[in-house]
Amino acid sequence: MVFKRDSQELDDVSPKKSPEQTFTNVSEEVDPDAFDRSQLARLGKKSVLKRNFRFLTILGFSCAILVTWEGTLMNFAPGLSNGGAGGLIYGFIFVWIGNISVFSTLCELVSIAPTSGGQYHWVAMLAPRWCSKFLSYITGWLTIAGWQGTSAAAAFLTGTMIQGLVTFTTPSYNAQTWQGTLMLWMCVLTAVFINTVVSSMLPKLEGMILILHIIGFFAVLITLVTFGAHGDAKSVFLEFRNEGMWPTQGLSWFVGLLGCVFSFAGVDCSFHMCEEVRNPSVAVPRSIMTSVCINGAMGLAMIIAMLYGATDIDKAINSPTGYPYIEIFYQATGSKTGTAVMTSLIIVMTLSAIVGVIAASSRMFWAFARDRGVPFWSTISKVDPRTNVPVWAITVTSVISCLIGLINIGSTVVYNAIISVAVSGLYSSYLMSASLLLYRRCGTGYKMPDPSALPALADTTAGEGQTLAWGPWHVPGIFGIINNTFACLFMIIIWFFSFWPPQTPVDAASMNYSSLMTGGVTLLSIVYYLVWAKREYKGPQMEV
Repeated sequence: MVFKRDSQELDDVSPKKSPEQTFTNVSEEVDPDAFDRSQLARLGKKSVLKRNFRFLTILGFSCAILVTWEGTLMNFAPGLSNGGAGGLIYGFIFVWIGNISVFSTLCELVSIAPTSGGQYHWVAMLAPRWCSKFLSYITGWLTIAGWQGTSAAAAFLTGTMIQGLVTFTTPSYNAQTWQGTLMLWMCVLTAVFINTVVSSMLPKLEGMILILHIIGFFAVLITLVTFGAHGDAKSVFLEFRNEGMWPTQGLSWFVGLLGCVFSFAGVDCSFHMCEEVRNPSVAVPRSIMTSVCINGAMGLAMIIAMLYGATDIDKAINSPTGYPYIEIFYQATGSKTGTAVMTSLIIVMTLSAIVGVIAASSRMFWAFARDRGVPFWSTISKVDPRTNVPVWAITVTSVISCLIGLINIGSTVVYNAIISVAVSGLYSSYLMSASLLLYRRCGTGYKMPDPSALPALADTTAGEGQTLAWGPWHVPGIFGIINNTFACLFMIIIWFFSFWPPQTPVDAASMNYSSLMTGGVTLLSIVYYLVWAKREYKGPQMEV
């Protein structure tokens, strides 16, 4: 089942035309989005959002949300405490390989059906008819929960990093949790402003952020390598820790993976921007896989450079700033000014990530509301006629992120809880989609033919015997099955450990409440489904 269309044709916005068609289909020549609209119509959806993104700009958007090398710095603490230097390096490599497998699998689905709904839409078209509506509905809610957790976590990181920078430069400052929450709200409001008032500038902004993302990486890396103390290889690659007091070092390592996993959180952002991308069945898979490979390489290089440059890991872990990387910057440079400048660069990058995260979260919320999956769907699914932006969805997403930020006031492990919700929600939706794709691949009751005669998904209504066609991005034959299987096994491991607390013994303050929060979202969605939504939600709506 290898895709056989000419590779040049895949790069074109529209199919090749004969000379006669060139004269008769003048409207398609004038309108570069005509083919994308027809592809979306084949999926039953009406095109209402502006297609402002192309490959490079959606790549910039994806990299701006991933900010993996910056994320490895911010997420140093979980991996160092549970795993140590060696555990952090090998854990990152494991997570990087796992994400390449996961998203090469999911890219097959977005290439088949490039819609903003993403996971819940794919579940609806892959699951057997008797359970497709219910599984699609639950997947939609889990995806929303994951993205809301990601939005809140990104804002929390940025707000508390600002606090950490102030603490570093002004030792007399006494940081309070409520101040961190206020800074979180400030970051969210900044993202809302960019996503609504100046939304047309978003693609250009993401392109500039991509440049800053790459230049900033080399600036920080060269500084660490040049001025760092250059520790020995044994302390970097063979030093392991178990600060969480777990029974075994291996268990501690698995618990510490959460920070590395969150460094890749939001890879599926481009899925939910599909309806604003030209030629999405080709551009989106390429941008996602490129961003995972680029960001993974940068993240690994930054981790190794940081560990070589650190002279006192214990002091870094216990830094009053709350972020070990700030202390390691200072240990490497010996300059408060230099450390403050590099930290400010990280803050700018994470603030830009919030802009993209709010955009992707709101598009997911809007798509699910369009299919009547959430309360007040008729309002949330509205698109502003002037800007073609889902303002109501952006507003709801932002309010929820601000409310989640209130947890910071009462819990000492709020960050771990928030990223656990993000990871468990998103990985649940990934696992549902990938496992059903594996089921369809291996099942005898389904046929997935070569798409030479069918360039896109013909019908998204689920059912036994439904015919699906592969898109331009496809891992063929046995290699696809092996990759799909490994992706599912990897996600099961990550999902399981996303609910674990960071340390033992566990009390009310250190408990990881993500199991309660994720379970609560699932339970409430089931109750709402049984009481009301089963009469409204029919799966992806056929609008055209």
